[in-house]
Amino acid sequence: MELKNKKVTLVGLGRSSVAAALLLQQHGARPFITEVGCSRTHDRWRAQCAEQGIMCETGGHSEEACERAELIVLSPGVPLTAPLVAEARRRGIPITGELELASRFCNARIIAVTGTNGKTTVTAMLHAMIIACGHSVGLAGNNDTPLSQIALLRDQPEWVVVEVSSYQLETTETFHPEIAVVLNITPDHLSRHGTLEQYAAIKARIFEQQQPGDSAVRNMDDPLVAAMPVPEKIRAFGFSMHTSDKNTVFADADNIYFEDMQVASRADNPLPGSHNLQNVLAALAAIRAGGFHWEKSLQGLRRFKGVEHRIEYVMSLEGVDYYNDSKATNLESLRVALESFQRPVVLLAGGRGKGSNYAQLSALIRERVKKIIAFGEDAPLIMTAYDGCTDVELAMSMMDAVNRARTAATTGDVVLLSPACASFDMYDNFEARGRDYKDCLQRLTVSGAPVTNEEERA
Repeated sequence: MELKNKKVTLVGLGRSSVAAALLLQQHGARPFITEVGCSRTHDRWRAQCAEQGIMCETGGHSEEACERAELIVLSPGVPLTAPLVAEARRRGIPITGELELASRFCNARIIAVTGTNGKTTVTAMLHAMIIACGHSVGLAGNNDTPLSQIALLRDQPEWVVVEVSSYQLETTETFHPEIAVVLNITPDHLSRHGTLEQYAAIKARIFEQQQPGDSAVRNMDDPLVAAMPVPEKIRAFGFSMHTSDKNTVFADADNIYFEDMQVASRADNPLPGSHNLQNVLAALAAIRAGGFHWEKSLQGLRRFKGVEHRIEYVMSLEGVDYYNDSKATNLESLRVALESFQRPVVLLAGGRGKGSNYAQLSALIRERVKKIIAFGEDAPLIMTAYDGCTDVELAMSMMDAVNRARTAATTGDVVLLSPACASFDMYDNFEARGRDYKDCLQRLTVSGAPVTNEEERA
């Protein structure tokens, strides 16, 4: 991609667009960032732009945003249906995404992981396992490190493990992972993608540009994933909780196998829940595809402690265990979390919903949850859906929810934040929500008593 002196408009102001703008500058382009919103969340990025000499605007797209552009680069959150994107198309301006742009300047060998759930855990797990093998490796993508930051490095790592969202895959053209993994497909982001089938088709784009010698890893227990086409002469690997097959990693009650050969024990998996066993099988299939040192990889797996905000153990208080699963932004994630515990659960759920039918989890709620503390925009819908399945209360804030949960829980119970909703009604992101939950728990341990509304406001 020739960028010298090219005028490039980046749509959306945030972590990925600032990193992409710096990459564009490094290659001689003239970046300009335009953002339709204007809030406190943009302050830090505006400051970074000023420090780096990057032109940006907030509070709406000026005419200059399109008129000066020879290339448009979209942040992942910007839909292809946005008016500015439509205008760029009308003018014939090329459109790409941050991931696609960065991949063209990334010299590291790419392992890319997508799917509805488990992406962050699997990518972090692979990162730890590859480090244990003695390789240099980065971790980037749909997390705290845009791929552009890796591409900016003078000395790029040998490998980079990339978490890839459906939003990012919408704008890929040449993105070419050496190993591509699809974990699962469940209903999510349908307001943007339309149908489950279209959502699956976008996820399948991760395989499209692979070449002979590359590897595709698919979940053979998920019909939508197992049916995804891969290019000819690509090495196809699978993982399964049930079935042994060629080039497939699977598990029985005690051990983990590659085809019919035992290669690990289920005791090598340090994380709770059947979903995490599936995550481990996916990671092991990718490790097998990459030809990494097997025993060193297992050593890295055994030392892996999990990922913050993903069924993260926080503390025990008065015989009750508290877990933070703020990353659970959909019903499937909530289902997985609830199935991870055999003890009674006091559930904190709510936020900005995604149009889900909460009632589909009614049987599981009735079986596993002794009380729901609902909060946020979708609290009324959650309360209505589960009325009659279990006790339900409304909380006005995270601190209020934590106080109510502490009152409801008794020795041996689990208090679980697993919202099944996005965080944007109350927080900038799910990480901020999870940190607030943990901060509230810390305040409980310090105060030794419920925090009042007056104390909370202070």
